[in-house]
This record gives sequence, C-alpha cells and structure tokens, in this order.
Amino acid sequence: MRRRLADFQLTPAEFDVLTALRRTGDPYRMKPNRLARALMLSSGGTTNVTHRLVARGLVVREADPEDARSTWLRLTPEGVDTAERAVVSVGEATQSDLFDGAPTDLVEKTTAALRELFAAAPRLRR
Repeated sequence: MRRRLADFQLTPAEFDVLTALRRTGDPYRMKPNRLARALMLSSGGTTNVTHRLVARGLVVREADPEDARSTWLRLTPEGVDTAERAVVSVGEATQSDLFDGAPTDLVEKTTAALRELFAAAPRLRR
C-alpha cells in the first residue's frame, strides 16, 4: 500500500483523511474533531496531517457560518480526484496481493458472493 500511496505523494494518514472526507459525499467535508474521532487520531495528529493536505491544495479549511469558533475541512476538486485515484490504485494492489495465484473463476465467484452479501446486509454497508 505504501508504494501505491507514494505514487500520489501521500502518507497512510493523509490517505485516511482524504478517504474519510470522500466518504461523507458531496460537499466532502467534516469537522476536525469528528474526523479525529473517526480516524482515531489525536487532535494534534489531525492538525499536522490536515496542514500538509491544505498546503498541497487537497483540502481547504472553511469557516462555519453558524459557529465563528469552528471550521470545516473540505476536499478540493483536486483532493476528490486524488482520493478517488488513490483508492482505485490501493484497491488494485490489495486485490492483487490477496488473490495472486488464486484461480480466476474462484476469485470471480467469491467477489460475486461478497457483493450479494453486502447488498443483502445493510449493516455491512456502513
């Protein structure tokens, strides 16, 4: 995974932040304290990671119009694109690592069965 993330110049923590924001759906934003809890990061760790992502133009901080003391972290369009491309790349690498050498028909049947299971079990989709 680290090699794939290096292609995007991302650390695992930065990848986690980008994908957490991406999972929220449009407008791809979250409060820093909620993000820290979701990723089990300290507030200082969250601040360090988000500073780097802001400097790269992948995340922006936005003032909360309802609470002047609070901010939102939001993916920029470049952040959304980077997150999506990194997810695909990491997913491909993970799939390759997991199933390398397994018969193709078995992998396809297992994948189909897992898709069915996730579709039938709403609790697994969270």
